[in-house]
Amino acid sequence: MKLKIVWSQFAENEIDKIYDYYLHRAGIRVAKKIIQEIISEPNKLISNNLSTQIEELLLDRKSEYHYLVCKNYKIIYSIDQENKQIQIADVFDTRQNPVKLKRTK
Repeated sequence: MKLKIVWSQFAENEIDKIYDYYLHRAGIRVAKKIIQEIISEPNKLISNNLSTQIEELLLDRKSEYHYLVCKNYKIIYSIDQENKQIQIADVFDTRQNPVKLKRTK
């Protein structure tokens, strides 16, 4: 079963923030490289049988969230079997306080 990757608006906003941060700190080349790596990381899920860890800090949510790690970022996602989608919910900088992961839109 082939799943489609869908990015939430919240995750896209986080990507924009990451891009802006690196654009001002390290330049356009570095910013583009990091964003490209983050965006392509979920493609591994399609060929890897979705074998990633459950995000323990989000166990109280309605959906079951898993995560991938790319550089210093957790890519938080859930699986929608009915619609055959991998739904990317958040891109979280792991250098922050982990409790911030519980933030909402």
